[in-house]
Amino acid sequence: MNKDQVKGKAKEIGGKIQEETGELVGSSKQQGKGIAKQVEGKLQKQRGDLREAIDDATDELIDRGNRQ
Repeated sequence: MNKDQVKGKAKEIGGKIQEETGELVGSSKQQGKGIAKQVEGKLQKQRGDLREAIDDATDELIDRGNRQ
């Protein structure tokens, strides 16, 4: 796991908590902010997932080159 994956997941969780808190207190503004934070977190996590996939593919290519 890389830092974008971890930070993204943390933002998603924080956003979900903020959304549900907003729902409990009847604040659509807080709900909206929570949803926005969740989206931001999902995008950051996806960026981390992509980085991880690129790193894995690069490592595989290097390993193949070293074996030849």
